[in-house]
Amino acid sequence: MSTRDYSNKRIPLLGAENNALTWLIIINGTVFILLNFIHVIYYFSEISADFFQRQILDWFCLSPSLEKLSTRPWVLLTYMFSHLGVWQLISSLLWLWSFGYILQDLTGNRKLIPIYLYGGFVGAVFFLLTNNIFPVLYQQLEVLPPMMGAGAALMAVAVATTTLAPDYRIFPMINGGIPLWVLTLIFAAIDYATIASSSAGMAVAHLAGGAMGFIFIKQLGKGNDLGQWMIDLLEWCDNLFNPEKKNFNKPQKDKLYYTSKEAPYKKVPNITQQKLDDILDKINQEGYHMLTDEEKSFLKKASKEEL
Repeated sequence: MSTRDYSNKRIPLLGAENNALTWLIIINGTVFILLNFIHVIYYFSEISADFFQRQILDWFCLSPSLEKLSTRPWVLLTYMFSHLGVWQLISSLLWLWSFGYILQDLTGNRKLIPIYLYGGFVGAVFFLLTNNIFPVLYQQLEVLPPMMGAGAALMAVAVATTTLAPDYRIFPMINGGIPLWVLTLIFAAIDYATIASSSAGMAVAHLAGGAMGFIFIKQLGKGNDLGQWMIDLLEWCDNLFNPEKKNFNKPQKDKLYYTSKEAPYKKVPNITQQKLDDILDKINQEGYHMLTDEEKSFLKKASKEEL
């Protein structure tokens, strides 16, 4: 078995607890079910669609009006998880699954959610700027549709994945596979084609989200992980509200080796299943590129001995 095979061996399944892709799909699906459940109640209560828009959707979607945003700032987050139409949700989840799965394979589980959120936030900022700066849009601000859905966040994920591996091919049965850069180019071209319309704000938001995905990966290549603070915050919150994690603030070596009589960083020349599992877990969490030369050498040796 090759070294690359080991890097793919422990890819989290869709239902795995630590799979960021699973959580994004669950959150998007849950918000969709909630919105449509309320929509059904309004429909059978013979309440007009305008009331549903004002009383429910406006509290989830991002309005182009800065005045409305000032009264509900949380929509900067909720809009990127809000879908009302079935096909809108299905298309979003298909794009998310396609690119998110590959991104996790290449970088581990800790990059997908930060890239998704960064793309959504940057897209929201450019959506607001576009609609409030250009007179042709500002003059019709009251009638412009609000932005909802994961478009900007998905564009960030797509561009980030493509930046990492532009020649990665999917659907190999189609003439050897379709390179990622082709799909991403189509994704971007669709948005570019709608700039000269009343949907210009959304189109610019999607393209800005894609630019954020590109910047994130380039900074990551320079050793600057823009999403680390998000991971640290999530872990801190998880540890804070989980009574079973009483020693979360201890150094890693104390948590892992406090019951062992051996030195925490003692090198063991023999290939062990425990060490192999630890390395494979590291690949899942941080990506193969974060392994040290010693760990890569260990994987290579293990593959030859077929541990």
